[in-house]
Amino acid sequence: MRETDFNVGYPSHRVPMMGRNAVATSQPLAAQAGLRMLQQGGNAVDAAIATAIALTVLEPTGNGIGSDAFAIVWDGSELHGLNASGRSPAAWHPERFADFSAMPETGWESVTVPGAVSAWVTLAQRFGTLPLTTLAQPAIDYARHGFPVSPLIGQLWQRGYDKLRDQPGFSDCFAPQGRPPRAGELFRNPAQARTLQEIAETQGESFYRGALAQKMTAFAREHGAALTLEDLKNHRADWVTLLSRPFAGGSVQELPPNGQGIATLIALGVLEEWEINRYAPDSPQWLHLSIEAMKLALVDLDRYVTDEDHLEFPAEHLLSNDYIRQRAALIDPDKAGDFRFGSPQQSGTVYVAAGDASGMMVSFIQSNYMGFGSGVVVPDTGISLQNRGAGFSLDPDHPNVVAGGKRPFHTIIPAFARDQQGQPLMAFGVMGGPMQAQGHLQLALRIMLHQQNPQAAIDAPRWRVVQGREVVFESTLDRNTLSTLRRMGHNVVLEDPLSNYNFGGAQAIVRDPQGFYIAASESRKDGQAVVF
Repeated sequence: MRETDFNVGYPSHRVPMMGRNAVATSQPLAAQAGLRMLQQGGNAVDAAIATAIALTVLEPTGNGIGSDAFAIVWDGSELHGLNASGRSPAAWHPERFADFSAMPETGWESVTVPGAVSAWVTLAQRFGTLPLTTLAQPAIDYARHGFPVSPLIGQLWQRGYDKLRDQPGFSDCFAPQGRPPRAGELFRNPAQARTLQEIAETQGESFYRGALAQKMTAFAREHGAALTLEDLKNHRADWVTLLSRPFAGGSVQELPPNGQGIATLIALGVLEEWEINRYAPDSPQWLHLSIEAMKLALVDLDRYVTDEDHLEFPAEHLLSNDYIRQRAALIDPDKAGDFRFGSPQQSGTVYVAAGDASGMMVSFIQSNYMGFGSGVVVPDTGISLQNRGAGFSLDPDHPNVVAGGKRPFHTIIPAFARDQQGQPLMAFGVMGGPMQAQGHLQLALRIMLHQQNPQAAIDAPRWRVVQGREVVFESTLDRNTLSTLRRMGHNVVLEDPLSNYNFGGAQAIVRDPQGFYIAASESRKDGQAVVF
């Protein structure tokens, strides 16, 4: 029987939480919203949806009603993957962006169709047990009556305001007093409360086909944007087949492109080839091989990943054993490399993990992309729109080149793991742009291979590949280890994990063989794991 190591630990004020029902997310009040659904007889999907809806109110610095979302659900007997990311407006084409050197990151020209609402509705209709109006109620109450802004969210809010204050509708919604709310202040968003009520009562119909859709597209026309009512009507959330890779006697599951989860699976495969289990966690060789494997995966990710309908070849080709062995052979065990993509044979974000006593588990993520996203907020609705269009390429020869009705490359990814018997082991995720696939790799190594308890795995020092031989490490990593890595050729950069939030925000729920959950939440941020 798998035994979790509760003796290992890293500096933190948190301990792993254990119970038969669990929710872990990045904001305590949102976690409590999910817990309320479980206590009312709802299941893990109900809890995840309620938490996700609440996060649009409580953590607008990372997500909103205009976000995209993805999910992995263990229903008690099998896994299901949901891609609820939106597509670009049909009128988008490369010529529209001919005057840009890169895709815009703010304003209407970065806005794609929002998919998060469709994720809530689709999940609720297939797996939920409570009405959507019940699931949305905590969020509606927080928006209507207010919630106290935490110091961390206050800092991120100020950053977003400094960048986006002049975007259409932003300041009216998020700085109604002429400034962003300060830490400890109550913030109310009555327009968002009304919108969430309308979404819940109409099962999302108003958002994609009714009054709310008309408000969004009217605001788009006012600013010369391409988004139309037809674009919203044509949106659909898709059930997809998960990608999987054996690891540490079990397996890890990720959603297929347009997300970056495949990079985690490539890197795990490379590390299996190198028998990473021979090395102690946090040792120089363990870190070196992990970094090199991730670098190999990221260059392939950058070259090949786009909307699944536009891939040059099936994504599974990047995970074939022959290709993984070819890539693994490029690693020098004693020296940092600077890799190019291979050629396989052609044959700001919020995250929620939830589990209930019946065995259902959910891995769910939603995001506006860069903090508040595009900065565009539809007047009198509280709908802040994502900037996922920034994920497209302007290179006409790249599979991810911008086009109409196409999903862009996505950073947000939920993850799941199964044990040696194929039973559910863990729902996990690490928010934070390019950190996400790298964070998944680091948590899988620590929890699956080394049996670290999830809170210890989250608290452990992280690293982040940038480009070439440059790797950013948390300043808490052992100095002797850093010196060894420098001698191996790594360009080591140190960052304070609490000053810039660039090492992501992790949440994880591990299922113990005895039938309860071990839940953990990011110690670098506001998150909370709750159980009963």
